[in-house]
Amino acid sequence: MNKKVTRIISLMTLFSCVTIAFTSCEKHDANSPGVEFMADMYRSPSLESYMAYTSLTDSAVMQANRLPVAGTIARGFMPYIYGNDTTGYGNAGRYLHNPLAKNEINLKQGEELYGKFCVHCHGATGAGDGLVGGKLPGAPPSYTGAALKNLPEGKIFHSITYGKGLMGAHASQLDKDERWKIVQYVQKLQNPNGAAPVAEEAPKATTEAK
Repeated sequence: MNKKVTRIISLMTLFSCVTIAFTSCEKHDANSPGVEFMADMYRSPSLESYMAYTSLTDSAVMQANRLPVAGTIARGFMPYIYGNDTTGYGNAGRYLHNPLAKNEINLKQGEELYGKFCVHCHGATGAGDGLVGGKLPGAPPSYTGAALKNLPEGKIFHSITYGKGLMGAHASQLDKDERWKIVQYVQKLQNPNGAAPVAEEAPKATTEAK
């Protein structure tokens, strides 16, 4: 073995010994990973919500999440076209229909959701005699009463979505399918004997003779 190789090996051995001596004598935190080589390869910086982004030039979004492009619709989301007003309520009753199949599975899930979100006011049978409903200034009307027995499914969905009277909106708590499942169960309470509620008809165009 020539002197050059021997010298290189000796230097490497010396360097290793010095490194071990320094690292072994130094007091370390028990949770410390020790010496890291190229730490940035292990600890890549991540962007956090509401942190300052120096690469952005728009000062309005420097300290907040960037807003989506105007008109952006989330994947799988279908906008609700009926407004929270008298016209929207009426149109929902005329044109909006339950897209879910009317079967025992959906009905059972609707019953479970009703028990979580509705029974405290409307009662187990829909008579408006829930523990909370009885303490309100005006108890919810019965589903089998004249006011609600024939309420169209579109109006029920609209009321769950936006709320009505003392009832708050539930759109943030229940997705579209869950609201429709509750509608199915409410219809069963409306008509315990299985008779379908009378649907409102869309206004017909008329022409008058001049």
